[in-house]
Amino acid sequence: MACLTDLVNLNLSDTTEKIIAEYIWIGGSGMDLRSKARTLSGPVTDPSKLPKWNYDGSSTGQAPGEDSEVILYPQAIFKDPFRKGNNILVMCDCYTPAGEPIPTNKRHSAAKIFSNPEVAAEEPWYGIEQEYTLLQKDTNWPLGWPVGGFPGPQGPYYCGIGADKSFGRDIVDSHYKACLYAGINISGINGEVMPGQVKYYHTSQLVLYPEAINFLTMANTLCWFQWEFQVGPSVGISAGDQVWVARYILERITEIAGVVVTFDPKPIPGDWNGAGAHTNYSTKSMRNEGGYEVIKAAIEKLKLRHKEHIAAYGEGNERRLTGKHETADINTFSWGVANRGASVRVGRETEQNGKGYFEDRRPASNMDPYVVTSMIAETTIIWKP
Repeated sequence: MACLTDLVNLNLSDTTEKIIAEYIWIGGSGMDLRSKARTLSGPVTDPSKLPKWNYDGSSTGQAPGEDSEVILYPQAIFKDPFRKGNNILVMCDCYTPAGEPIPTNKRHSAAKIFSNPEVAAEEPWYGIEQEYTLLQKDTNWPLGWPVGGFPGPQGPYYCGIGADKSFGRDIVDSHYKACLYAGINISGINGEVMPGQVKYYHTSQLVLYPEAINFLTMANTLCWFQWEFQVGPSVGISAGDQVWVARYILERITEIAGVVVTFDPKPIPGDWNGAGAHTNYSTKSMRNEGGYEVIKAAIEKLKLRHKEHIAAYGEGNERRLTGKHETADINTFSWGVANRGASVRVGRETEQNGKGYFEDRRPASNMDPYVVTSMIAETTIIWKP
């Protein structure tokens, strides 16, 4: 007699050429991911070959009930780590039946910026450090914390191991492998400083700047119920696609595990780090000889538009950017070499070698990667003060 797990793990390629395509899109809140599946006649590797589809936008807060149809445009394909075989995950963006992007479609405007000839010529590379927090489903209290109580002060949790210091490692490791299977660039994991946060490492910084290997191995870690994954190196619009699909995969895995994942920048008030989405960035000019001067000019542009960037860098970020816990104050722009309390940090190797990348430490964990990546490119490459 077949078990449920046997049916879930059926390999369709043994009996049919048909595949399942899971269409993914972003709902009305700007953070709620939605998806539904359809059957296709055979394998597809080019999103332009996929059919458009529709959904009820009145049920996602994206259309009125009397005219509720929203159209899904397939934009990026990933292998499906849940169904495996030739089945796929499809990242989509959303349009009206007339072909106009709906207001919550941030990918469309980002794609326009990345297709600008000035931006395309600079080949902007991104490495995004996505922090998140795992919560107990029934209490919405951090995984590993005593119900209604608090852990000891942060310190032993950063990159920690052991039953009293690390919780949710099975979830984290499953997500790590699932992202690699899907074709998402993800290069490692670790726990974060706040008890209950973990990090995934990406080769992003290593490729953004090869000498960053020492920085990678020393810098990005913390533990317990808070973790982080890094996506990159990714060029242009693909950075946003990969972060969103990585978030989708994480939501699916925590669903299976019966755990809640939150991207809130400060889910539990207290004397510990919040959750961010530090965005590492470089252009061709920054990576070439003399790039350090280009980096300093770009940082000066970010300073001049600090308020505009903060407004677009995530909800509730003021609870995280307090000037404490490795953050700059939300109202003040600063930058420095190897300074984790600055708005923008430049690595020691970048300074010493005169080229490389910088890290914008302001984005919150719930930021929209389409918005943040395109805004950094627009400000540093196109915008004229």
